[in-house]
Amino acid sequence: MKVSLKKCFGAQVACLSLWPILAFAQSSDLAQNMADCKAGRDDCDRSRLSQSEVTDVALAAHGRNVVNCRNGYDSCDRSKLTEPETTALAVADHQRNVSDCNDGMLSCDQSKLTPMEARDMAAAQRQRNLAACKNGWGDCDRSKLTPAETERVDTARRQLNASDCENGAGVCNHTQLTPSQTREATAAELQRNAQNCTNGWDECDHSRLTPQQAKQTAYSEDQRNFSACKDGQETCDYAKLSATEAKTLSDAEHKRNYVACLKGYGYCDPSRLTVEEVRTIHPVN
Repeated sequence: MKVSLKKCFGAQVACLSLWPILAFAQSSDLAQNMADCKAGRDDCDRSRLSQSEVTDVALAAHGRNVVNCRNGYDSCDRSKLTEPETTALAVADHQRNVSDCNDGMLSCDQSKLTPMEARDMAAAQRQRNLAACKNGWGDCDRSKLTPAETERVDTARRQLNASDCENGAGVCNHTQLTPSQTREATAAELQRNAQNCTNGWDECDHSRLTPQQAKQTAYSEDQRNFSACKDGQETCDYAKLSATEAKTLSDAEHKRNYVACLKGYGYCDPSRLTVEEVRTIHPVN
């Protein structure tokens, strides 16, 4: 009898010790279920909700529906909106449509605009078309321009063409330039060519250089070649070196070779050493 009582008492103690763990696990599971229900997830088990939780879940679902309607999502159920929410949605929808129409969006429904809003939209369309024509954009419709706008567009296009010709950018039409614009564009083009030649860039036409520019270009080319030879680059052309430059490089190479042989680091060619240099490296005992 005593053994049975002890066993029963032990089982009760074990159950009591596990109770906090089981309670925590159940509480955590219920919290997760509540979160799933409020978020509208498929894992939601509504049968496990308390009455207050059912109310909270319903409020969360209503809030999601309001957001969906405001964003124009297909999941919006307008029948579940309150009267104030329906009115606010109608106001937001109208304002969004007005904005779409003024911005030239395909989603614009002109039939829903008021007469004043339609006039504003037409004015915005004219301004966009005018800007497109001035800048040479593809959606320009010159047939919609007034005579005054056409004149402004033509002036802007001539100025843009002159700027393109002078800067060497865009599509330049030399036939549309005035005599003064032609002179400015030609001068700018010659200056760009001289800069290209001086910097050794591909777009260089030596035949278009002035005597002074040709002299400057030759000097720059000589300096680049001398630097390439000094750095041992493959672009070096020793045939283009002056006598002074060739001697400078020869002296520098001779010194480098001697130091390499003396210290035992780097490429060393003993055959290029002088008798005296050989003695300093291998002194005679």
